[in-house]
Amino acid sequence: MSKSLSAKTMVCSEYQRLLEECQSALYIWNEHRAEMDQAGLSGKEAGDELLGLQAKYARAYTVLQNHGRNCLRCKSVSRTKRCDSENDSGTLSDNTLYA
Repeated sequence: MSKSLSAKTMVCSEYQRLLEECQSALYIWNEHRAEMDQAGLSGKEAGDELLGLQAKYARAYTVLQNHGRNCLRCKSVSRTKRCDSENDSGTLSDNTLYA
């Protein structure tokens, strides 16, 4: 089994749920922003709605980040990916030919 596959299977279900919430909030915010722009809507009501959606996304993103910092399983995956990345970059420099 490859290292990247094993790292993916280690991600916890809570992180996956929070990631989906974050992506959904971002999608909704972007969609509403585009719809309002196309319709030429502006003013306080439209602005307030977009600010609320932006805040909802910001909260979801913050919760996702905090989970990643505090969850032992997520921290383990992060360390594994960082080590893999360092090993990959070391491998490239070891194979470099100098003239």
